[in-house]
Amino acid sequence: MIRPIFLTLALVLAPMPALAHKVIAAAYPSGALIEGEVGFSNGDMAVDAPVGVFDPEGNRLGETMTDADGLFTFRPTRAVAHVFRADLGAGHVAEFTMSAEEVAAILDSPAARAAAEAAAETAPEAGAGDAAPVSDGGNPSTFPLEAAPARAPAGSSAAALIAAPGLSEADKAEIAKMLRDELRPLRREIAAYREKNDLQSILGGIGYIMGIFGLGFYVAARRRMKG
Repeated sequence: MIRPIFLTLALVLAPMPALAHKVIAAAYPSGALIEGEVGFSNGDMAVDAPVGVFDPEGNRLGETMTDADGLFTFRPTRAVAHVFRADLGAGHVAEFTMSAEEVAAILDSPAARAAAEAAAETAPEAGAGDAAPVSDGGNPSTFPLEAAPARAPAGSSAAALIAAPGLSEADKAEIAKMLRDELRPLRREIAAYREKNDLQSILGGIGYIMGIFGLGFYVAARRRMKG
């Protein structure tokens, strides 16, 4: 009777180390860019982590890299779903997707059109042998977060604020950046709360199993005493 108890506890407790540090990963529109973050629910972020970008068929669309805060940007060029994948080591792999509809909205945004027009204007000025500047780990489709044009989800109060008349593009970009900075800690706190609840559920399940085995011991002991 003792052996099944230890076997059951070993099976239940085995996954707990993997749950100790859940991966936090998300991607969302940011002007002409896709902005994302990669890290863990305990607050540690993935620093200088390569992030591969793929389409749904597994074809590579590019690569970017997280910064010191676990953040990255990627400029999409195709209206397909973008799958982001980052190997964080120790068996932790972050994989998350931005839908084709969201990517298409980014490509059709005023910020994306303005960026394309600016690139077209500067292209003739470059010499025939000049190479395009490359940044962020060899991915020319990314640039620092501070340069990301403003964009917020349609219909939100943030979108109404950013779209308010009289605001310059610099003001809109600054407001959008402030909103993103304020929301990041909230997302991490929500993930940590979920992790805590999962751990409590596991411990509660262990207690339930122990209670069943305790009841079994009691019944077996009573039978032996009667025998």
